[in-house]
Amino acid sequence: MSTTGTSTGHVVVIGAGIAGLAAAHRLLERGARVTVLEASDRVGGKLLPGEVAGVRVDLGAESMLARRPEAVALAREVGLADRLQPPATATASIWTRGALRPMPKGHVMGVPGTASALTGVLSDEGLARIDRDADLPRTEVGDDVAVGEYVAARLGREVVDRLVEPLLGGVYAGDAYRISMRSAVPQLFQAAQTHDSLTEAVREIQAKAAANQQTGPVFMGIAGGVGQLPLAVAESVRARGCEIRLNSPVRGLRHTGDGWEVLVDDHVEQADAVVVAAPARDAAHLLSEESPGAAAELRTVEYASMALVTLAYRRGDAALPEGSGFLVPPVDGRTIKASTFASQKWGWIADEDPDVIVLRTSVGRYGETEILRRDDAGLVDVSRYDLKAATGLDATPLETRVTRWTDGLPQYPVGHHARVARIREHVAKIPGLAVCGAVYDGVGIPACIASAYAAVDQLDGDLRAVQELTANPVQSLHGGAGE
Repeated sequence: MSTTGTSTGHVVVIGAGIAGLAAAHRLLERGARVTVLEASDRVGGKLLPGEVAGVRVDLGAESMLARRPEAVALAREVGLADRLQPPATATASIWTRGALRPMPKGHVMGVPGTASALTGVLSDEGLARIDRDADLPRTEVGDDVAVGEYVAARLGREVVDRLVEPLLGGVYAGDAYRISMRSAVPQLFQAAQTHDSLTEAVREIQAKAAANQQTGPVFMGIAGGVGQLPLAVAESVRARGCEIRLNSPVRGLRHTGDGWEVLVDDHVEQADAVVVAAPARDAAHLLSEESPGAAAELRTVEYASMALVTLAYRRGDAALPEGSGFLVPPVDGRTIKASTFASQKWGWIADEDPDVIVLRTSVGRYGETEILRRDDAGLVDVSRYDLKAATGLDATPLETRVTRWTDGLPQYPVGHHARVARIREHVAKIPGLAVCGAVYDGVGIPACIASAYAAVDQLDGDLRAVQELTANPVQSLHGGAGE
């Protein structure tokens, strides 16, 4: 177990994504002296503000789950309270079976409580298959199970292929038939352990949510973009004495009797404790000498790559359907996996320039490498082709921008929770060491922040938070990721 009180000395945080910055923020509250070392030339990780046609936009994650407290609370703490904004519209569509269809309500990550919830999205045969769930014998989930495998066994593949897959793909850019239900949809996994019927389990989840009277928006954005959050956290921690060094890749870690030596390019940084807030591959390299067991586990983590295509149009040229955008099931054979009508989803984008409409498409899923080999112009072309087929939009954009997130999203296959538990068990044996980020408990912004806070607790000898997160991952939904 980490030595009690190590978070109040000099702590080096490796990585200036939202997890690393949140760790620095919490460490300063505990009285530590903090240095953040970031290999790239900016802070923020997968949260990236940008601009297209003179309009500010997000070029990475664009929203954060508001039903979890960590992200919204941190935004308020760093002075962004008056810039928090919910989406202007909560309606969305799914582009399937040749048409844009309203996104169904009454489901948990695409899993319905009744067949009627998916009317219009599924065929008559698919709806009838859902009704068989109540008559099927119990399907054991064991210690973990793939979301797609379990849902298909209970309700049929059409539910997975037409709804669960695109919803999960929007979060993890992954494959529903590989993704862990325990890690990715924990409330569904917990309910499936105690129910014979999956639809009955979903109805119980919905009843509990209603009884808890969860009100307010599910998601939240920030005027100017969610990419403003890490900038504001960085400004806040700098104002309290934290040093953030960009272009400072860490080459190695060495645990000494008195603390840590952090090997940077041109010098050795002395520290009482270290928080590694880096992607799995980088974390594995850094931990290879001091925690070979954790490093070996981290090397097994796979990532998905994707690209975001941002397009700006003259408002008069771009008549769009209502709503915030649409998801695309892979089974329909389209190239894009989703499109966000950013100017309709976020009031602050519409206000930036009333004469400009901004859209985003996302391209690339786990295992899809061929499409991402296309140049930027090619990705714009396929996005415009699919947008025309889905919405009729055929105008020439004012400006486009392609943002590639190579190895951007860690994958959570069956057994991910056990792998994370093993990593943390190895790390907890070494005094003054903790890890955090999207690879562990969820790829959403609140999940990354929660893992950062748990890492700081661990440095003080308190393992309760990391144990709770490992057993019950933070629900990610559509939050975006960032170490």
